[in-house]
Amino acid sequence: MSHHHDHQHDHDHDHEHKHEHDHQHDNKSSHAHGSKSCSHGHSHGHGHDHGHGHHHHHGDPNTMGRAFAIAIVLNTVFVAIEFGYGFLANSTALMADAGHNLSDVLGLMLAWGAAILAKRLPNGRYTYGLRSTSMLAALFNAMLLMAACGGIAWEAVQQLIHPDPVGGLTVSLVAGVGILINGFSAWLFMSGSKDDVNIRGAYLHMAADAAISLGVLVAGVIVMYTGWNWLDPVVSMLIVGFIVYSTWSLLKQSLRMVLAAVPDHIEGEEIAAFLTTQPGVSAVQDLHIWAMSTTETALTVQLITPQGHPGDAALDAISRQLREEYSIHHSTLQVRLGDGSASCSLQTPAH
Repeated sequence: MSHHHDHQHDHDHDHEHKHEHDHQHDNKSSHAHGSKSCSHGHSHGHGHDHGHGHHHHHGDPNTMGRAFAIAIVLNTVFVAIEFGYGFLANSTALMADAGHNLSDVLGLMLAWGAAILAKRLPNGRYTYGLRSTSMLAALFNAMLLMAACGGIAWEAVQQLIHPDPVGGLTVSLVAGVGILINGFSAWLFMSGSKDDVNIRGAYLHMAADAAISLGVLVAGVIVMYTGWNWLDPVVSMLIVGFIVYSTWSLLKQSLRMVLAAVPDHIEGEEIAAFLTTQPGVSAVQDLHIWAMSTTETALTVQLITPQGHPGDAALDAISRQLREEYSIHHSTLQVRLGDGSASCSLQTPAH
């Protein structure tokens, strides 16, 4: 096994290179001294499982690129039209929705840029490539959406305090166009939204916009027939509540990813239990599980194997199971002898 990935925990494992090939021998005698100090390390078997995890973007990347391009162009044109007519019709709901759509265009550009950067190959400085930009984009997207909600709510309150006549027909027609554009844009992202938080952020943006446009259309029709001008800002407030509710999980999930938490779809205790049951493994130490991007998960762990190195095939089998059963795409397994009682590694909880 010739691959070495330095995951740079708080401790150091520089010593592993010298013992890379020793594991095929009787390790007990040659590493007996290692139980006293981490600097006299044991043999390390690295069950690297790379090369397969780079294409976990469900939904063809080319299709997603096209989806981003179409959605950005359509929404940019619509923002200009919607704001102009909102101003003419004196509708805060329409103008606020235009402002929200503008934040969506920026959010889409952010998400698209991150999706492109995520495919950049690793180099000497960025050993994981730029995968994590997709997590940052998802976080910024959620924050942008929350900020837009604040703007809409503020406008709605102002309109409630100082109600002005609203051009119901204009509002309804423009909102109808908005439903078509945003609904179509959301549909473009639907295929990739299930497995990628970054794409899901874009999808939620578009779906929320379609719902907003529907609310604005209904309000416009009612105002047109009843003259209830207060309904326009009330609908805006209801829409804000809906967006905040739907965006909260995206914000929470992307923030956890950025903070290197164990991804939501993985139970740390379950992984630890699985690893402990592997042949020759008596204990598991220093288990770290974190998101490398919005679609890929990494794991590093120390496996305590008193009987010696289990062999490359055994480590490959563990890595394969981690990938296929737990969706952990990049695993680095470090093998240590002894009971690990003198290990200087962190006893990291799995959750």
